[in-house]
Amino acid sequence: MVDMPYEDFIRTRITELRMAKDVSEHRMSLDLGKSGSYIRGVTSGAALPSLKELFNIISYFDMTPGEFFAPLEQDDSAYHKLCERLRSLSEEDLEKVATFTKWITG
Repeated sequence: MVDMPYEDFIRTRITELRMAKDVSEHRMSLDLGKSGSYIRGVTSGAALPSLKELFNIISYFDMTPGEFFAPLEQDDSAYHKLCERLRSLSEEDLEKVATFTKWITG
């Protein structure tokens, strides 16, 4: 798990994604229908977006909330590795895994 407060994560993540998209804070703010300094206020720590605005920001980057927060879940634990493998299984295979885990746990 990333070792930083969630507020810092959100600010850093927005900056990282904005730079990858090669868009200025001003342009992104306007694209979101906000004043030109809105994103600068968020990334500088002067403000945090509301939940609604955070979802708008995530949509702006054309990603899901899970994708936005994925770096928080990056680790090498057995649990995380298993979860990653489970995501690629078919529904039929997931049912088999569910049956197996019921057998293990009694």
